[in-house]
Amino acid sequence: MAKAGRFWVPCALIAALILGFTEPVRASENDACESPSAPGTSGRSRDLGDAAADDTQPEDGSSSRIINGSDCGRRSRPWQAALLLRPNLLYCGAVLVAPQWLLTAAHCWKRIFSIRLGHPSRSPMYEAGQQLFMGVKSIPHPSYSRPGHSNDLMLIKMNRRVRETVDVRPINISSQCPTAGTRCTVSGWGTTSSPQTNFPGVLQCLNITVLSDQQCRRAYPNQIDRTMFCAGDQAGRDSCQGDSGGPVVCNGRLQGLVSWGDIPCGQPNKPGVYTNLCQFTKWIQDTIRSN
Repeated sequence: MAKAGRFWVPCALIAALILGFTEPVRASENDACESPSAPGTSGRSRDLGDAAADDTQPEDGSSSRIINGSDCGRRSRPWQAALLLRPNLLYCGAVLVAPQWLLTAAHCWKRIFSIRLGHPSRSPMYEAGQQLFMGVKSIPHPSYSRPGHSNDLMLIKMNRRVRETVDVRPINISSQCPTAGTRCTVSGWGTTSSPQTNFPGVLQCLNITVLSDQQCRRAYPNQIDRTMFCAGDQAGRDSCQGDSGGPVVCNGRLQGLVSWGDIPCGQPNKPGVYTNLCQFTKWIQDTIRSN
């Protein structure tokens, strides 16, 4: 993930001009994120950083998506949000969990950003049903740690409530922890190939299978704790860079968030690692209530 550094003032001005709001996000004092790991290493977060996706980057014209997924159906993911550093500079995904609140990965923290909902295309052109917002408060989990990405979640309060429609609607968070063999769907606008980056034109969906805790720990020795679970399959279906903070939905409920994994993505024995949201339902509820 890239450092916010010198770029935050221009981003603030751009966002203010477009959306008409000037209040910056308030979060932790440290706006620097980890540097990329070398290819073939574990623990790499799945934000975009310096490779943030905009329309200057090539799209993948093949059938390869997320890594081996497909286009999401129109209006099939009304809770999916895009976090943007510029009008079309996507760096992470997020999930609408309450009328004024999003969940994303803690490693997606930025000082200034905008939010787009109801817009499955990566194009900056207006689409019927889209809603635009600014983040006014970012609250990472107090126990989030780098570089291991334990407790990798963050709540974002938006400048106003959404207008619930067929295109924009919150999703409920599962209070039950995932079990091995459960079929789930992960979605995002992240790269469709790895280690080279190719970004899709529309939101991508991928069916993945929750793996056992033993399989997860074998894949990543001494790196997995109860705040994480693994999902994937031997076909190399995987989330990747740019999908960070996006939703994992199982049985109609939000089960996890894209967190980290090995590089390159999609290796059969190196599944994606996801934030285990069943461990955080009380913290999420209490934080929203108190803010």
